[in-house]
Amino acid sequence: MDWYPLWNSLRIAAISSVIVFFCGIAAAYYVAKLPAVIKGILDVVFTLPMVLPPTVCGYFLLILLGPKRPLGILLGKIGLQFAMTWYGGIVAAVVVAFPLMYRTARGAFEGFDNDLAWAAQTLGLSNTYIFWRIRMPLCRQGILAGVVLSFARALGEYGATSMLTGYIPARTATISTTVYQLWRTNNEQQAFFWVMINLAISTVILLAVNMLERGKR
Repeated sequence: MDWYPLWNSLRIAAISSVIVFFCGIAAAYYVAKLPAVIKGILDVVFTLPMVLPPTVCGYFLLILLGPKRPLGILLGKIGLQFAMTWYGGIVAAVVVAFPLMYRTARGAFEGFDNDLAWAAQTLGLSNTYIFWRIRMPLCRQGILAGVVLSFARALGEYGATSMLTGYIPARTATISTTVYQLWRTNNEQQAFFWVMINLAISTVILLAVNMLERGKR
């Protein structure tokens, strides 16, 4: 039994979740401070991958990072190629999972009582201290829910990943691309096996989100 699709999917989801965590929090925190017009424009830009078909996101990634595109050629000169590589799946997962982290973190930050931050400032505490020791702990349920949802989205990603990395056994295969490939070749028994694996992981993730929501209430 080849377990590479499971290992690769978990690896891509874990790495992309770490990236999305920091990028999503930074974007949510600083966008909230911008004027309404700029905030509205950035909201559209950051949320767009969530409403676009994943294959469209993958198409744009190919245009941007393809080996014959200017940026792809430049990256190739320093030994980086995202097309048809497993770490290209990280890029695809980050793009499609980022909106979930961004929107969830923004909602958590908007629900934060800024009087606490202002009170801390009057005590001489730095903004860095206030952010990590006051704001983040009080918003932790929403932040953690965003991380879990982002991980789940990255784990189940198919469209953008298949466009950018394709399906290469033991190199770029993920659970989602493996299910499609097995179904396409009429290997329904193996396809069903991987569907059950994905279903089990997704169920655990949703239970975790429900527990976080219950803890928040």
